[in-house]
Amino acid sequence: MINKKHIIAIDFILLVGSLLLVAGLVSYARPLIIAPIDDLVTTENSILFEFEKASLILIDDNPEFTSPKKINVENNLVINLQPGFYYWKIVGALSSEIREFTIKSEINLKLKKSDSGEDSYQIINAGNLDLDVDILQMGEITGNIILKVDEEKEVSGTKFIGGENEN
Repeated sequence: MINKKHIIAIDFILLVGSLLLVAGLVSYARPLIIAPIDDLVTTENSILFEFEKASLILIDDNPEFTSPKKINVENNLVINLQPGFYYWKIVGALSSEIREFTIKSEINLKLKKSDSGEDSYQIINAGNLDLDVDILQMGEITGNIILKVDEEKEVSGTKFIGGENEN
């Protein structure tokens, strides 16, 4: 004959078992974020998003995701972004935690001597922003060019001054 203590014990076991099952299902369904690491700071514009159990990436400049960039994906993805501060999360059956990363601006103008002439150079935008470059010859501005990221051009001059192109 089953007494009250046995019924309470059976109820307790069923309750604990149900809670463990629900917790296991929720943790199994929650997306797993692998990369980028939280609070990443980089100067690279190409960011690798690596994750499991998700099909949508949300990227925004605020943690409320009021105007997110939505990217549907099947597998991992490399996304090119402008310098700035970003919040991101992934969505599958559930949403992941919110993570952050920063892409710092980098202005980097490289010169390589050219064989075309005495004052001839290859100028290379090695940073992650478009550059506005003034070309000087004997202290006078003789030209101006805009270099896209990773672009190079051959120019003649004795001095080159580069800064962020704000157009």
